[in-house]
Amino acid sequence: MAKILIADDDVIMTEILRFRLDGARHEVINAADGMEALAMAKAEDPDLIVLDYMMPVVAGPDVLAKLKAEPRTAKIPVIMLTARNGEKDIVSALKAGASDYMTKPFIPQELLVRIEKLLLAVQ
Repeated sequence: MAKILIADDDVIMTEILRFRLDGARHEVINAADGMEALAMAKAEDPDLIVLDYMMPVVAGPDVLAKLKAEPRTAKIPVIMLTARNGEKDIVSALKAGASDYMTKPFIPQELLVRIEKLLLAVQ
């Protein structure tokens, strides 16, 4: 079981992810904006973060940059899960340190497999 932070301002998306991750026996915490995501990443020490690109207060790419710049959070795997599917968005997120990038709509089971692979890689 891993602790996973979902950083997404879409309540329905958060509930879908929570349901799937709970079913896979993970502990789920969530943040509704980028500032809250940064605070929770530091306070809760999650094993993995699922991060939306378009977040209020602090945008997903800025959250990612701040996470990777902070020694305490730099090694946490981050999956960007977003509706943004442009080549520039994907490449810049991966170059900035995202461990993976998935676009919405997505296949929930695929996301679970990607999460499990990342969690195994950091053990």
